[in-house]
This record gives sequence, structure tokens and C-alpha cells, in this order.
Amino acid sequence: MCIGLPMTIIQSDGMSALCEFGDEQRRVSVMLLSNPPVGASVLVHMDAAVRLLDQDEARLIADALDGLDAALNGRDCDRFFADLIAREPQLLEHLR
Repeated sequence: MCIGLPMTIIQSDGMSALCEFGDEQRRVSVMLLSNPPVGASVLVHMDAAVRLLDQDEARLIADALDGLDAALNGRDCDRFFADLIAREPQLLEHLR
């Protein structure tokens, strides 16, 4: 299974970009996007930026990844999934 990372473009030449997520930096292809600007958040799969993210979506993905890391390492993860604490998770309409 591949997990996409929400990364921020810190440098770009139009074909590739230096992106960061937390303490990690990597060069990724941006050829699937239409010249994303420096500072843009992008979803990165296998070293390719596949789409632009707005700030809220990038934060939600980062929180989910932090929550997964906390859960896998035996730390409290409730704050990362506050929207699920008081209710039963629901399937998306098209999956019902």
C-alpha cells in the first residue's frame, strides 16, 4: 500500500521540485501538475506530485499520518482523530 504525503514545494524548476514534509526533504516530479508555485502543498506518491492540496486538506492528511504513527507506537492518538471520538465512522455514500 502506498501512502501519499502532503508536501510543501520549497524550490521548483518546472519539471521537478524540492519538497518538504516535517524533517524530510526530497526532490519530486511535478510534471503531472501545471507549474505549481513555491509554497504550494502537493500530494506526493512515489516521488511524483499528483495533485495540489489546499491548506486544510494538507493539514488533515498530516494529522492522520501523525495519528497513525502515534497509534503504531503506543502513544495517545485521540487528538488526531477528534472528529471520530464521539461517533461511529460512516462509509462514504458511494461505498454503501
